[in-house]
Amino acid sequence: MLLVTGKELIKILKKDGWELDRITGSHHILKKKDKTLSVPVHSNRDIPTGTMNAILKQAGLK
Repeated sequence: MLLVTGKELIKILKKDGWELDRITGSHHILKKKDKTLSVPVHSNRDIPTGTMNAILKQAGLK
């Protein structure tokens, strides 16, 4: 799996229909219908593989 930053992951999720709800600290909260996701955005650091897999699973993507 490719490593991506939080900002890049948010762009991918927005293309899938997720919308930015709010930003709490370094975490961007996205919503789609009745689901909510939290994406960590720490500068230009890549999201760890386990965290990425968990976010994609919650979003229904793989």
